[in-house]
Amino acid sequence: MAPPGPAGAHPAAAEPLSRSIFRKFLLMLCSLLTSLYVFYCLAERCQTLSGPVVGLSAAGEEAGAPGPGVLVGGRTELALWSSATQRKRFLQLRPGQRRRRPAGRDGGEEAAWEEETPSLTGGPVGSGAGSSVAEAPPGTLALLLDEGSKQLPQAIIIGVKKGGTRALLEFLRVHPDVRAVGAEPHFFDRSYDKGLAWYRDLMPRTLDGQITMEKTPSYFVTREAPARISAMSKDTKLIVVVRDPVTRAISDYTQTLSKRPDIPTFESLTFKNRTTGLIDTSWSAIQIGIYAKHLEHWLHHFPIGQMLFVSGERLISDPAGELGRVQDFLGLKRIITDKHFYFNKTKGFPCLKKAEGSSKPHCLGKTKGRTHPEIDREVVQRLRDFYRPFNLKFYQMTGQDFGWDG
Repeated sequence: MAPPGPAGAHPAAAEPLSRSIFRKFLLMLCSLLTSLYVFYCLAERCQTLSGPVVGLSAAGEEAGAPGPGVLVGGRTELALWSSATQRKRFLQLRPGQRRRRPAGRDGGEEAAWEEETPSLTGGPVGSGAGSSVAEAPPGTLALLLDEGSKQLPQAIIIGVKKGGTRALLEFLRVHPDVRAVGAEPHFFDRSYDKGLAWYRDLMPRTLDGQITMEKTPSYFVTREAPARISAMSKDTKLIVVVRDPVTRAISDYTQTLSKRPDIPTFESLTFKNRTTGLIDTSWSAIQIGIYAKHLEHWLHHFPIGQMLFVSGERLISDPAGELGRVQDFLGLKRIITDKHFYFNKTKGFPCLKKAEGSSKPHCLGKTKGRTHPEIDREVVQRLRDFYRPFNLKFYQMTGQDFGWDG
């Protein structure tokens, strides 16, 4: 029979077992706390997702620091996505915040988007329920998890000023696969020396299958822009929103007049010599509308099939129709339809329908739809006669008759 061991032998043998149990307890406790924390974080984000969400991305800060946004459609659109796509969109959401979009920079579209109380004068454009609107600025869970990356834009709205570029960009943002910069970067006309790395850093993060976009209307009339964009990528898709050049010139003048009430009259700026009727093509308001002349520079670097020309007039009268063409051009599923719009007769513009759970639709801001000054009819006719040959050439180049001379 073996002799009994020394005193204290049994506690020493039990000591490793105690440490093992203690370590397991700590591991289970840490796992429980981690699970609770993750659940709390997810629950905090889920509580705003009781209904379908459309996130309008925040506009950038001044000095070109745009805030990316995420857009998710309503129940119909969500049903079309795979579960993986829905998970990606969910990861990019965070509780929405109401906001006003700041005005664009000088020389570009300056419209802000605002929330309005629904008006009895606003009639529907099509039918169907509107989509909920929420914002998803930087700092989302997707970014924390390092989902997505910043890419150079695959599509750019290059013009024209006062043609409807801001409206087009905001309408496109309803699409879940479009991510766009809010403020106009003005990279290819004003900041090209800062380099492509600087330009890329302005872009929002995108996920697989999403398109990065920006819009700067002055590119269309900048001589260096076509070669510079081509040098970035020959595959870049270009969108040009055009409008009756006479109406566009008056709208351009009206915008300037709102900022500088002391400028000369439209009539005096239009002519070099009123008596001879010689048009002053050096005035930017007139020069921008000679679309055929500007397009020639772009066709040296891009095929016509890589450019889409959107009618500014039809963007107002039939926004869903024009958006359908744009979605096809960009290779996107036709998610934006007439059910997303209603027409505000007071403003004279289509608006995105009100968000679910909100009484306020989203319309172009107060800087849009200004009342134009009364222009001498003879001056307007002189301008129509001046633009007619350029318009006809533009129709031939694009294969589209925009009906400005009818």
